[in-house]
Amino acid sequence: MLKHRLIHPEISAILARAGHHAKVLIADGNYPASTTLGPNATLVSLNLAPGIVTVSQVLETLLTAIPVDEINTMGIPSDDPYALQGDPPAWDDYRKIIAAAGSNVEMKPISKWDFYEAVASRDHVLTIQTADQALWANVLLTIGCRV
Repeated sequence: MLKHRLIHPEISAILARAGHHAKVLIADGNYPASTTLGPNATLVSLNLAPGIVTVSQVLETLLTAIPVDEINTMGIPSDDPYALQGDPPAWDDYRKIIAAAGSNVEMKPISKWDFYEAVASRDHVLTIQTADQALWANVLLTIGCRV
């Protein structure tokens, strides 16, 4: 019986095989998850209905199960047709979730195209596709070491 909150068998198995530096993408409902997988990655779809399941819910759960060294969001190009003024509202939720998990890892945006490159890398082991409707809600986790 697991004590942490993550009980999804396929996600648990993938994370159990992953090591230091492995990357896990929690994708919002707009992310092209099926066409941007890294060569070693598995896609798990948790998109039941619009807004069910959210990136925040998955992030909160994963932080109970794995150590994380880096947390990246997708940086917003100023010329993007969906660009926002300032940080997306979802990012404030993520900061609260990270702090509540007792983590001191600072969330850092990386440029949209570098984000896609990081996801396409051989270190990418898992994409969890959510049905989150928030714009710019993608989160890329880099797994740390168990200490």
